[in-house]
Amino acid sequence: MVLVIREEQEESFREHAARLWGDAVAVRYAFQRLGDPPRPGRVKPWGTAHAVLAAAEHVTGPFAVTNADDFYGAASFALLADFLRDLDGTDERSLALVGYRLGDTLSEAGGVSRGICRVDQEGRLRSVVEVRGIHRTAEGISGTTVAGELHHLTGDEVASMNLWGCTPAVFPLLQWRFDRFLETSAGDPAAEFLLAGAVSDELADGSVSIRVLPSPDAWFGMTFAEDRDLVAARLAQLVSQGHYPDNLSAWFRTQGGTR
Repeated sequence: MVLVIREEQEESFREHAARLWGDAVAVRYAFQRLGDPPRPGRVKPWGTAHAVLAAAEHVTGPFAVTNADDFYGAASFALLADFLRDLDGTDERSLALVGYRLGDTLSEAGGVSRGICRVDQEGRLRSVVEVRGIHRTAEGISGTTVAGELHHLTGDEVASMNLWGCTPAVFPLLQWRFDRFLETSAGDPAAEFLLAGAVSDELADGSVSIRVLPSPDAWFGMTFAEDRDLVAARLAQLVSQGHYPDNLSAWFRTQGGTR
């Protein structure tokens, strides 16, 4: 596991990993530094695609990319693992995206941003459009694109929750895109080099092929503070149903040395 973090958080992350996982999981740390490369007025990192680049030196084979604050479900990781295991040397520019039903990824506490995916009949990703402020109304579900266009949605669309399967071949592609991003957007302190956008650009150029893996799991996460109680209740339900141990730290300690 490679955790992409701020450098000043390393000690607390190491303490947490040692307490929770012990030696059952090999952990490395990659630092996504603020303003790296430095730009005047920059106070936050460059975005999710830059975070992936920050981990490049620790990755030598096919890998998954996940957000740290989303619950994806065990079956989703199993689907992705199977895809990555089946890759061979000719598939180095084949990627995968685990997709979720949009209506199952919304928050009752406010609007959310989601990558809305267009998928062909063969299960290949054709495009991703970022739609922001997606929320339920009396008339249905709606949000706006980055360009400010209103989107009416059904809830059955495929949403990207940033769970990707990649190979190291993606690193030079992202680096090239990042260099271009800096040329055009480095002066904007709010601009972000996002993974979905970068991958979408590569897809449009025909540089990669992306298989969409529909998840059978229910996604949940904490976009807003108000989501916390719902997340806690869902996790407790999974524990009560036997999907996860009631003491995760103790379970990991029993796995020490088995990796």
